[in-house]
Amino acid sequence: MRVYRWLTMFLLVGAFMLAGCSTGEVASDSSTPDTPTSSPDVEEVGSGLPRLEGEAVVEMVVNGETIAINVNGNNAPITAGNFVDLVQKGVYDGVAFHRVVKEPEPFVVQGGDPQSQDPSVPMAQLGTGGYVDPSTAAPRYIPLEIQPAGAEEPIYSQPFSSLDNSPTPELTHTRGAVAMARSQFPDSASSQFYFALADLSFLDGDYAVFGYVEDGDMDVVDSIQQGDRIESAQVVSGLDNLQTPDE
Repeated sequence: MRVYRWLTMFLLVGAFMLAGCSTGEVASDSSTPDTPTSSPDVEEVGSGLPRLEGEAVVEMVVNGETIAINVNGNNAPITAGNFVDLVQKGVYDGVAFHRVVKEPEPFVVQGGDPQSQDPSVPMAQLGTGGYVDPSTAAPRYIPLEIQPAGAEEPIYSQPFSSLDNSPTPELTHTRGAVAMARSQFPDSASSQFYFALADLSFLDGDYAVFGYVEDGDMDVVDSIQQGDRIESAQVVSGLDNLQTPDE
């Protein structure tokens, strides 16, 4: 039974990284133009990005029901800031959940590919797109940002599995965690995110968790089907904690 569970998790992560991890490996496809062909320079990626200096709450409406997300900028300031900024810009409005994995075991619900706002784009093509700044026509990528438990600062651009002594992250993949999808390149996350449908400790330290679904709202997440859309997303508190480059 233990071997079966390990094999199941291995296959899920493999699919995660090919179907949604490319600009979203837990989900995007690295063979597409939307995904970087190499890991961007950390200084370049980390500078000029929004930061969340504190906490915020985002509410998403899916199938007429609300999902409240508590966004943690204390332990993931760049990752949380990117998400809150994209919500504020309306990037997620109308975006579809293109990847829903519930069998053989609950895994993830993934969305955030801006291409999905166009209903003519085939579902099979989704998972490859990220946010492109309309003012510069340049894609935005953020560095892998994971803070070890008890540490004062996050570690950037290094999956914990690549470290000699892999620390425990402050923010872990418990059921209801919200994290960024990326490709095999650590600094390739952009706009795609996923909800953890179960405790997924094997992803800890390799993908950046930045918040959690509020207690009581996971029944809405559990009901999401592939193709369902985010009807609206808005920041309902903590917007004053968002620091953008032009401020």
